[in-house]
Amino acid sequence: MKKFILFDNDGVLVETEPWYYLATRRALASLALELPRDEYLANMANGVSAWQAARDSAMPQAEITRGRAQRDRYYRDYLMTEDIEIEGVTETLAELSETYRMAIVTTSKRPDFDLIHEHRSILDYMEFHLTEEDYQRAKPHPEPYLRGLQRFGATAAETVVVEDSARGLKSAIAAGIDCIVVANDFTATHDLSQATARVETFSDLPRAISSLAKAP
Repeated sequence: MKKFILFDNDGVLVETEPWYYLATRRALASLALELPRDEYLANMANGVSAWQAARDSAMPQAEITRGRAQRDRYYRDYLMTEDIEIEGVTETLAELSETYRMAIVTTSKRPDFDLIHEHRSILDYMEFHLTEEDYQRAKPHPEPYLRGLQRFGATAAETVVVEDSARGLKSAIAAGIDCIVVANDFTATHDLSQATARVETFSDLPRAISSLAKAP
């Protein structure tokens, strides 16, 4: 019986991933490095830093640090000016909250996460949230979702993860937790074939999770 839901944040609850890519691409371009979308998505699927190419080029660390800071500024500008809403999220969370206990496990940095949710009601439905600063090894390592289980005091069998990317799916699988993938155009090229279930929209989640709960 499923009792707990651990949500990814970016690409699941808010549509931020394309903007993070664009911010990263702009920052790398200022350092004369290109970042094709297919390369970024491949790195993302495997948890490889988009800044690895800069390190491989023997670029001074000070330049990389400057570039990453510029990326953060670009990204936060996008968060404050672009539409990152995903249709049906708050209504579906309200419905799910009647049955399940819920939390967020994300690779977002806490300042970005706080900015995203500053004027949104999503966190009203969550018991806690874990950001990049709350664990040592990021997705696709299982540590983030294992920490989520620990915070709930839940077993993997009682829990379902909701993700949109191969990196997050790998993390959930490694933690032994069923994972439902919500379709997202940005991560459509990722191999998501190992998901427990897949849904086209966030609003489809109650039925999909209910089906898992009834499975033998």
